[in-house]
Amino acid sequence: MITGPARVFDDEQSALKAILDGKIVAGDVMVLRYLGPKGGPGMPEMLAPTGALIGAGLGESVGLITDGRFSGGTWGMVVGHVAPEAAAGGTIAFVNEGDSITIDAHALKLELNVPEAEIAKRREGWKAPAPRYTRGVQAKFAFNASSASSGAVLDKF
Repeated sequence: MITGPARVFDDEQSALKAILDGKIVAGDVMVLRYLGPKGGPGMPEMLAPTGALIGAGLGESVGLITDGRFSGGTWGMVVGHVAPEAAAGGTIAFVNEGDSITIDAHALKLELNVPEAEIAKRREGWKAPAPRYTRGVQAKFAFNASSASSGAVLDKF
């Protein structure tokens, strides 16, 4: 189990840079968002950040939550495939830097320790970010992809 302050990143590159620059410390809970089927688009694999955490000796002391995906090469206190994703207005979009987050794998619990009224307030002011791609196959995928909880497929539309 880990409870710690959220370290929030809206892309994989800035999260990786923070790890490599020593800005992530034991007890932090990294939140990598806007990396789901629509936001990524396509749910990029988050092996680089988890590998960097392990290489920095933080694999067992830092949590990582993402709406991106993991392969079988990832281990540690990580939660992936979060749905609904940030780009669709899921709760992960409303996590702020420093918020307290608990990951308890034994209790199957993932909790943003912020009052519901505060989350509702954040939700009211939220606007979906501009898509990363506006043309081509990635733009089409982002526009048409279903939620990760439905397989991130295109044939539902």
